[in-house]
Amino acid sequence: MPNIVVRNVPRPDSTLLKRLGTFGVATVHEAQGRTGLLAPYLRPIYSGAKTAGSALTVLAHPGDNTMLHVAAEICRPGDVIVVGLSSENSDGMLGELLATSFRARGAMGVIIDAGCRDVAEMSKMGFPVWSKAVSAKGTVKATLGSINVSVVCAGAIVQPGDAILADDDGVVTVPRSELEAVLQAAEQREERETKVRARLAAGELGLDIYNMRPKLEQLGLVYVDHDNAVNERERAGTP
Repeated sequence: MPNIVVRNVPRPDSTLLKRLGTFGVATVHEAQGRTGLLAPYLRPIYSGAKTAGSALTVLAHPGDNTMLHVAAEICRPGDVIVVGLSSENSDGMLGELLATSFRARGAMGVIIDAGCRDVAEMSKMGFPVWSKAVSAKGTVKATLGSINVSVVCAGAIVQPGDAILADDDGVVTVPRSELEAVLQAAEQREERETKVRARLAAGELGLDIYNMRPKLEQLGLVYVDHDNAVNERERAGTP
């Protein structure tokens, strides 16, 4: 595959991305049929980090952050930089200086299937990053990759222009063509959860709200009183 930089890719409508940012990752993941999650080893560098935007994809190589600098040139306001690697690596490929560059260019955050460093500084900046590791190990600038091509990041295929949502629960990707439908499903899910939350707060049990009891009985779950359970153990010689 040649090393290419695709300058202009279709991006989701900014209004849809703003709506996406009102939901949590878990809700969106469930709303699109429990798909789209990146591997849970990607963790935010500070608690409460959240971002939503259009994926600007980067294919980079282990220990080499050349293409992240190229991505800073190509990114537009509202982009989330999604970095996949050609092979596994945890070196600190992103730090405060690159984060400063990305922020100046309007990037909403970085998802990187490798390491980052300068965590304290980036946290003070409030620049959201989800990484595989935190590592002070430095990188080189020697090998070309590509920008805005299909990448695998933390086990998920991400296409340029996919919608990206990330929070404390992880990272989820939504195909651009499916974003509006997923948002509608997420809204419906939140409406249902609001009603369920009120019932749980009033003391109802999930066993009854979700009609779980017939299934539990079918699976063989048996309720017994304590005295009966003790007697059964004694008869069986069980301590």
